[in-house]
Amino acid sequence: MNSSAGTLSLREVVSGGKVALARALSQLERRPDAPETLALLSDAYRAPRAHVVGLTGPPGVGKSTLMGALIDALRAEGRTLGVIAVDPSSARSGGALLGDRVRLSRETVDDGVFVRSMAARDRLGGLADLTIAAMVLMRAVFDVVLIETVGVGQSETDVASVADTVVFCVQPGSGDSLQFMKAGIVEIPHIALVTKADMGKAAQRALADLKGALSLTEQAKEHWPVEVMSVAATEREGITGFIETLDRHMAWLEETGRLKAARHAQAELWLRAAVRERFGRDGLRRAGDLKLAGDTSPFARMGQVMPDLAQR
Repeated sequence: MNSSAGTLSLREVVSGGKVALARALSQLERRPDAPETLALLSDAYRAPRAHVVGLTGPPGVGKSTLMGALIDALRAEGRTLGVIAVDPSSARSGGALLGDRVRLSRETVDDGVFVRSMAARDRLGGLADLTIAAMVLMRAVFDVVLIETVGVGQSETDVASVADTVVFCVQPGSGDSLQFMKAGIVEIPHIALVTKADMGKAAQRALADLKGALSLTEQAKEHWPVEVMSVAATEREGITGFIETLDRHMAWLEETGRLKAARHAQAELWLRAAVRERFGRDGLRRAGDLKLAGDTSPFARMGQVMPDLAQR
């Protein structure tokens, strides 16, 4: 690909810093289905580097504050981070209402952190339309990619389709533990985190309630047992232990072969969703078998099926 023509190669994105990554993300937004865009995403898909962590939970639980504490701690360890913050959308413009991300302002002076806000618009899954493509690109650039969902409660299960490790956040005294059970997302998180642990007895009660809620679910012995923890992000309490648990989960995924299998399953899910979004259920039916062989990129496969579907 020729950068002089406005298209960057993956090598140029990796070596070009924030400016190059911002240009590449703009390309994804402007020309998501262009051959050069799909080629860039295919290259990135085959060169994963980062641990992708998804933070989800009801609004007001403190995900952005937790994100800030995580960024500080991981940067102190020398790790680079890409951050995707999915915001509520403006009803008028469709843009991200919280796009300035004041609480993550260190990104402006730290070359090791890149923050991108995205508007959820009409997506009910807690993610933005371009989150997957942006994540795949950032996953090839940084050590860690953090994804904070919009915080819409029951419909945040989409985060499991992009993250290696899913963290569900609960706020003391809010009844979130019961909501956790009702929402149908009890089997999705790998870590259940009580935020604002400095609230004393309320935080202790929330921790006990969460453990109780998880004890009512059946967890297969061969699966990762959900870790229940508490942190006080504003005080930076529990953050080190939280990061250690994140690292243990990633190591477990790699050692058991689940990381590769999970990412492959995610890719097939993305491909089916992309075909359905562009060509409807009939297009999905006409596309036939969309399973990916080996390390075939879902973006390359999308490039193969689109011309035929568009002509029918």
